[in-house]
Amino acid sequence: MLVISRQYEAFLDTFQTITFILPYSYHGGQSECFSLLKDGNENPLQIKEKIPLGDAMKYTASLTEELELGKTYKIVDEHKTETDLQIGAVIRTEEFDRHFFYDGDDLGVTFHEGTAVFKVWSPTSTEVKLKLKAPQEEEAVQYPLDRKENGVWELTIRENIEGYYYTFMTCINLVWNELIDPYAKAVSYNSEWGCAVDPDRIGPSCTSLEPLPSPVDAVIYELNVRDFSSAKESGMKFKGKYLAFTEKDARTPNGFSSGIQYLKELGITHIELLPVNDFDGVSDDPEDKRYNWGYNPLFFNAPEGSYSMKPDDPAERIRELKSAIHSMHEENIRVILDVVYNHVYVKETSSFEKLVPGYFFRHDENGLPSNGTGVGNDFASERSMARKFIKDSIRYWMKTYGVDGFRFDLMGILDVTTMNEIRQEADRILPDAILIGEGWDLNTPLPAGRKANLRNANSLKGIGQFNDGFRDTIKGSTFNLHDKGFALGHGKLEGKVAQVLTGSIGIPDSEKGIFKEPAQSVNYVESHDNHTLWDKMKACLEEEEVILKRRQKLATSMVLLSQGIPFIHAGQEFFRTKQGIENSYRSPVEINRLDWLERERHDRDIAYVRGLIAIRKSHGAFRFRRSDLIRKYASVSYPAENLVTVHYRDVHPYGPWNELLLLFHSGSSNLMQFALPKGKVWTLLADGNRANMNGLGELKGGSIDVEGLSSYLFVR
Repeated sequence: MLVISRQYEAFLDTFQTITFILPYSYHGGQSECFSLLKDGNENPLQIKEKIPLGDAMKYTASLTEELELGKTYKIVDEHKTETDLQIGAVIRTEEFDRHFFYDGDDLGVTFHEGTAVFKVWSPTSTEVKLKLKAPQEEEAVQYPLDRKENGVWELTIRENIEGYYYTFMTCINLVWNELIDPYAKAVSYNSEWGCAVDPDRIGPSCTSLEPLPSPVDAVIYELNVRDFSSAKESGMKFKGKYLAFTEKDARTPNGFSSGIQYLKELGITHIELLPVNDFDGVSDDPEDKRYNWGYNPLFFNAPEGSYSMKPDDPAERIRELKSAIHSMHEENIRVILDVVYNHVYVKETSSFEKLVPGYFFRHDENGLPSNGTGVGNDFASERSMARKFIKDSIRYWMKTYGVDGFRFDLMGILDVTTMNEIRQEADRILPDAILIGEGWDLNTPLPAGRKANLRNANSLKGIGQFNDGFRDTIKGSTFNLHDKGFALGHGKLEGKVAQVLTGSIGIPDSEKGIFKEPAQSVNYVESHDNHTLWDKMKACLEEEEVILKRRQKLATSMVLLSQGIPFIHAGQEFFRTKQGIENSYRSPVEINRLDWLERERHDRDIAYVRGLIAIRKSHGAFRFRRSDLIRKYASVSYPAENLVTVHYRDVHPYGPWNELLLLFHSGSSNLMQFALPKGKVWTLLADGNRANMNGLGELKGGSIDVEGLSSYLFVR
């Protein structure tokens, strides 16, 4: 191994500036002059600044000419000591982005009539090599790549190498590093190599389904691949695998539907899959019993191996994931992928850091890596080639796998421009594809107005955001286990409840809303993160389970009957528990998997949720696409503590009924009197336990007894 010994260091920090660091142990840190060695000549540099540091002297000097990156330069000081000029902070300048932006769509490996073309972006490398081997061979052959424009290196192999394994090697600042292509479409067992494949020739052809007219028409169901089918009672044979989604007639032990048939019957429109790209935390060994949600991203375009029946076959992973998506599409269920472009698992060992050290990750004003994600690194989406990578990846998943939308993990780390360009990119392929994200305000060094978070929601047209205001108003604070929301019996929240039920747009006009349009609000009370609603209630309410179930059904009904995009966590409809564990991201699968026996026990409760979904789909007044329509047709009131009503009038143009009256009662008392508008015949569609769009009975005005912990829907 080459050992590099430098008596002092020199860094190219801008195209006009070199920074020198001279330890005090080297001539007391003193040097009166520095020169750049170029073409056999010494070119003196003008020292601009001299700053004493704790253990060294820092100098800055100006360049009179721009240097060509990709070459090795030497520096000599007054003591005639030479050192190499290293690439420094120049990679984080706007000039660097302008000089080296590459807009081609062929990074990675592409195939052309029997040849394979490898391209990789590494403008600060002085050399790049390809290591290539057949899967069965031990030794790899090395090939040098040629440097082309914009910092792209290229190599053409004129033979059939499909299925071969490959890595790149880069030499930067005299140091060689080996890395897997970040654009790799497949990886080998345990992610040791990239694999040269043409996914278009593997598995079924996947095409996105036609989008729904509006995101508010969606009912999203969040699901982890492994959780879905791992239980022995699931009735699926491909337990914990992609192929479980291809099993159309799975049944529980007592003959109840499970698997994809169950989801089809439930009526959801979209499955949101937790990450399916290659991640760490679980190996590809089938005997590895560790569990992980998948938020440790390694390779963003390659399917995860632990979900495959043949993890040692890179092409089979692609085939199986395509088959799963194709199967869901056959059942008219769209697929949203949960994507984690905000960070990588380990920055220091990531392919991005080895290609262009310091470029792809955000740094603070002191030059230190930022950590707004809380996992050690923030992806610098504002840099042109980082932004391009995300957009290329989105385009790849849509075109190759027919994905119908994306959920952006920790979207608040990403910048507004990147998210808007992703919206534009998606619209070129699938107009109105669903894009939603976590718009939390995170401590990352971006100006406040550039963060893709809830505060800037109105700068993110066509992108929904998880509405934590909805969640905390209905359920209670996620971060305070004992805080109770409306559905858990907290009074004095009626005004806030009225706002979230109507899309958080601000009703009446005097109220300030979070969003301009209802499609910006993703309404939910639980997700894979934090406690399930059931576990939170068990921890903070000393009540019988029959009461807790009424509370959960009330909360779920509010999700499904509110303006905006409803979002359900898998198993929420049958009171999913993770045995009280708040953050189960790496808890055993026994904690995380869906309990299909609970699906059997709660078939009537599931029928209630199924009925609510059908009712939502049946009338456009539950799904207004514009805020002005909500303000025109909806009126809200809260005539008593723990009671909120929403009344839609004159809405016959949007569905079969002209009036809709919703009541949400979170009081625990048995009965409350409520006066229906007089002189009208109302049909009851839902009463907190049953829901049927064909009606449960008729009422002719007058007062009715409203049970506690219930939601009611009357129509006429």
